[in-house]
Amino acid sequence: MSTVILLRHGKSTANGTGVLAGRSPKVSLDDTGRAQAEKLVARLDGVPLASLVVSPMLRCKQTVGPLAEARGLGKVVEPGLSEVDYGDWTGKELKHLAKEPLWRVVQAHASAAVFPGGEGLAQMQARSVAAVRAHDRRIAAEHGDHAVWLLCSHGDVIKSILADALGQHLDAFQRIVVDPASISVVRYTETRPFVMRVNDHGGDLGGIVPPEPKPKRGKKTAGSSDAIVGGTTGR
Repeated sequence: MSTVILLRHGKSTANGTGVLAGRSPKVSLDDTGRAQAEKLVARLDGVPLASLVVSPMLRCKQTVGPLAEARGLGKVVEPGLSEVDYGDWTGKELKHLAKEPLWRVVQAHASAAVFPGGEGLAQMQARSVAAVRAHDRRIAAEHGDHAVWLLCSHGDVIKSILADALGQHLDAFQRIVVDPASISVVRYTETRPFVMRVNDHGGDLGGIVPPEPKPKRGKKTAGSSDAIVGGTTGR
């Protein structure tokens, strides 16, 4: 399988307002978010990208816009990576939502949380993990197991994908932090994922690019699913 860069969209006009934007229409990047999107081009310089897969939400499309233009890549829009459908909570102030009984469930027992008029967090994780794994299989089949691709989605969606990759129950996914414009990286293999970065804001990303596999007797070889005992030695 291949390596996926999990990019949260840049800072939006809703971030910092104290309102749960969710799937509210026309939520776009603010000035900081647009600057973050531009910086992404240089940050990923030297990292080959086989595909860009994005949530349907405007802020995600805007975040990968400069990168798509620089690389000459189209955007594959994936509904399965869309923001959580917060239902009746959409557009409400967080300070008021924090007083709702459901708030504690979201914090401590996320797998049981279902938003009124919306979806459950378990449902969100199921569709987002299914989407990322389906695209990973497709990209590995088209470009090989050494391929790297990028998806741009939302905080809770990316946290749920990371929880799955870590073998962590969804009830503990609130322990993971994913900031706007941060990068997390997962490498999928035949039997297990490897989590390589979480909430990364800077630094060289060249180390996430796997070496091209050496053909053995004329056949393509897949990357190992084995962990290195004692830890990796770096690159």
